[in-house]
Amino acid sequence: MKQTTIFIEAVLSLGIIAGLFQCSHKPSYNELIKNGEFKEARRLIMEDLSMNQYMSESLRAGLNFNLVRMDRIEMDFTLTEEKVIEYVKQYVPDVTPEDLRRWEEEKSLEYQIIDGQKRYFKNAQYNLFRLNKELKIIKKKVDAQKEDDSKKEKFPLDDHIKGIITAAVKSGEKYVHPVKLRIKQSLIVDKNVVPEGETLRCWIPFPREIESRQTDILILRTEPDVYQLADNRNLQRTIYFEKPAKSDEPTEFFVEYTYLSHGVYVPIDPDKVLPTPQNENLKPYLCERGRHIEFTPQLKELSKSIIGDEKNLYRIAQKLFAWVDTNITWASAREYSTFFSIPHYVIENRHGDCGMQTLTLMTLCRLNGIPTKWQSGWEFQPPDDSMHDWGEIYFEPYGWVPMDVTYGLRKTTDEKLKWFYLSGMDSYRLIFNDDYSRKFEPQKKHIRSETIDSQRGEVEYKEENLYFDKWNWNLEWEVIQPSEGFSNGTPAEKTFGRLNQISAR
Repeated sequence: MKQTTIFIEAVLSLGIIAGLFQCSHKPSYNELIKNGEFKEARRLIMEDLSMNQYMSESLRAGLNFNLVRMDRIEMDFTLTEEKVIEYVKQYVPDVTPEDLRRWEEEKSLEYQIIDGQKRYFKNAQYNLFRLNKELKIIKKKVDAQKEDDSKKEKFPLDDHIKGIITAAVKSGEKYVHPVKLRIKQSLIVDKNVVPEGETLRCWIPFPREIESRQTDILILRTEPDVYQLADNRNLQRTIYFEKPAKSDEPTEFFVEYTYLSHGVYVPIDPDKVLPTPQNENLKPYLCERGRHIEFTPQLKELSKSIIGDEKNLYRIAQKLFAWVDTNITWASAREYSTFFSIPHYVIENRHGDCGMQTLTLMTLCRLNGIPTKWQSGWEFQPPDDSMHDWGEIYFEPYGWVPMDVTYGLRKTTDEKLKWFYLSGMDSYRLIFNDDYSRKFEPQKKHIRSETIDSQRGEVEYKEENLYFDKWNWNLEWEVIQPSEGFSNGTPAEKTFGRLNQISAR
């Protein structure tokens, strides 16, 4: 089991998931899965698992994950053509199957052929109106007639950002405008998904203490009372619980805490940015890392077309940041564990969610000698909230600064505000992860449901991992002390929460 666990962690971090044990005369598992030939892939994998008794644990684990991967893809592609048309008709009453073919061709409507059957991504109908410019305009007009959004109270993000910039420049401090929040995060396992008395092992994401940025973390209460809190050095930090399952009852785990989050801003002078130093501490953030950060010929060619003859590293980063912001449209994504290479998918399809946009920018920056890191957790724009991924980027001599390409370029002529998210961050963040695909403490025995990120939680028992369809997650939050400039009665003073099962990113 120990060898298997070590292998799985290595597989996840490197992205080497398929085609691990294959005779030369057989088709590639990767190709079969990519081509939607699941039945044949399953047959060959099961044949190898049953006939090769001398197969190593590591190879066996890799083949078993191929089976898991196909199961998860099938769970993400469940929509029929009839359901797509039914949704589209709300906005385009005369939609035809020929329209769907056109949208499929332009990659606005995502589908896969699995064993000869066309299956649409479960959120493809919503993404269609995000990705197709004409349909996006139509939907906006129709929705405006249905509901008046003008009276809805919205978070004044740019005003908040301006306050951070002003305070940081005036004080000379990097971290300003702290916000205090209370969080309660739960994981509720459905009743009767494991036998009564079996011990459920649960990991709930937990914030990392980050000097001057995310501080003063105080646990208020937990369920159950006994827990194991991962060391702060863990780059994907968790709080771990165990609890026996009871017959006909759901099993709940939760942690409640408060913490302080600071806004960040570093004014960058491009003319003062120097080449990245030859530093051992920076090397891991300049190199490839498996298939999700890979310097492919396609990405190299794209990079050259974006940056041209530019040599200044900050200006190169600006060009790459602007390109991703402008050319990669945000869209709901399927589970990360089903992808062979996220940046490859993003470049081919020109869309992706926040984590996919971030990994693409990270790869392009590293390719050009600019160190980048992953960061993720939750974002709050009271009364709205969401799981979210962003990152950090390194400029000499300024050091590491935050970046968020999904928030992208602000629509303004103020250059500081426009480029804020290339060297700054708002105060309303909850940081769980400072890297992706890293080990938990204690380690999981089975494959994770989310193999890259960690925002909802994980749960297993001795026999298997429990995937997202077998439990709910719940995150409640309250702003106890808002950022400077927000007085009582603003949206930031209210309490909100949400309950989700398998949700869109």
